[in-house]
Amino acid sequence: MDKNKVASAAASRFLSGFNCAESVLFTLAEHQGVESPLVPKIATPFGGGIARTASVCGCVTGALMSAGIKYGRMKETGDRLKAYAVAANFIKAFERRFGSIICYELIGCDFRTPEGHKRFEELRESRCASFVKGAVEIMLEL
Repeated sequence: MDKNKVASAAASRFLSGFNCAESVLFTLAEHQGVESPLVPKIATPFGGGIARTASVCGCVTGALMSAGIKYGRMKETGDRLKAYAVAANFIKAFERRFGSIICYELIGCDFRTPEGHKRFEELRESRCASFVKGAVEIMLEL
């Protein structure tokens, strides 16, 4: 596995028009050999810090969904501790690398305003693509 190649594929998806959460989930699911019509659809509302509210970064939510694909449970009695542990470790690593998991703290944009959306477009390639790439790299390391 070439971690950089997989992470670059996620950044390319993001730059081609998928949102951050879709790009991360789609790429990691594909890397895991998962093909489903639900991927990347299930991640769509999580872009822009969850529905463009600048809350939890879509890169984080996309990565956590991919952890669910790999370690999630199918029954209410199934073990969820592995998924929780991977998610917690991912969050710590993302915060350590980027300083926060909150979209607004990462890019300072309020997507609900025209000024905020314009600012996002200015940062999309330089900042957000690096978060997409970094999220995939971190998850692959876990």
